Amino acid sequence: MKLSIPRACGSWCKSPPVSTTLHKPISFYSSIPSSSPLKPQVPLFLRPPIHSATLSDLQKWHHWAKTLPVPHSDDPPDPTLLRRELKWLLEDALEVHSSVPQMGSHSDDRPVKLRTSLEQLYSVWRQRIEERRPFQYVVGCEHWRDLVLSVQDGVLIPRPETEVFVDLVGDVVTQNGDLTQGLWADLGTGSGAIAIGIGRILGPRGRVIATDLSPVAVSVASFNVQRYSLQDIIEIRQGSWFEPLKDVEGKLSGLVSNPPYIPSDHISGLQPEVGWHEPRLALDGGVDGIDALLHVCNGAASMLKPGGFFIFEVATVLDAIIKRCESETWQVDEYLQSFNFQKELILDANHSLQMGRNNASFL
Repeated sequence: MKLSIPRACGSWCKSPPVSTTLHKPISFYSSIPSSSPLKPQVPLFLRPPIHSATLSDLQKWHHWAKTLPVPHSDDPPDPTLLRRELKWLLEDALEVHSSVPQMGSHSDDRPVKLRTSLEQLYSVWRQRIEERRPFQYVVGCEHWRDLVLSVQDGVLIPRPETEVFVDLVGDVVTQNGDLTQGLWADLGTGSGAIAIGIGRILGPRGRVIATDLSPVAVSVASFNVQRYSLQDIIEIRQGSWFEPLKDVEGKLSGLVSNPPYIPSDHISGLQPEVGWHEPRLALDGGVDGIDALLHVCNGAASMLKPGGFFIFEVATVLDAIIKRCESETWQVDEYLQSFNFQKELILDANHSLQMGRNNASFL
């Protein structure tokens, strides 16, 4: 089995994990079937332009938004980024982007079509500035690779560094064409970003099952899959980690996961956009940040076929993984200490990933 571990850290990572206390894994919830599927929010740029305002009123809003004071913070938002976001919000809200240059300081009663009301524009920008609500939640989407994915409150916003998952899968299927015809799984899919990226690489001969415990994430991922017409390749299942995959145990050609890996006591130190608004379920990795990571590793061997491919993201918690593994009788090669981004961990396919049964070394 080939195991590739991207080591990436987004803007949420404020400090390295410090706790190495040995503890039992957290309780992983049972699969909860939804009685009625949730309806995802439609991204702003896809909404019909059923609202209107005058150019003059829109100009007043724009001036108000540019001058709305940012509350004092030890970690304030970047003013340059806020100006860009305001421009993007206006472009998403307008039916015709060419209306933007026409906004002047003089009175102009010409109407313009909007995809949301002017009152709502006031409301969402106040949320962005005063509540530090993520801009992606304000407009309902995130640009990721060449995709525009729906996101909303309750769904983790996909990060640029996670794009390396798709690149790694592309590399491995290029080297082994048989993997394009196999079954892959994405655990904790969130918006469905990684599953969609992999599904597009595999093409019509492949299949991806994407799982998530959150019914909101399941709804949003399903929306994104359908928007890119991949519903014949990607199946979304609700449940915790491997629970929705019991029917495909030992049949997976590939397994990917970006599980929560932030230590619990670091959540409060994250950017307000992250710590205050993004789902804790998708962030909190337990005391030392590796509860979910080890749970996924422990279950991977029984899910993959011989020669299967496994990728997961570890960010800044690699040291904690080493210490936990050593305390639970793993034998970790000395090269582990000099592990670098995109290096690969090779494990004998005949060995289980269960704790205490491996000799692991990094190339």
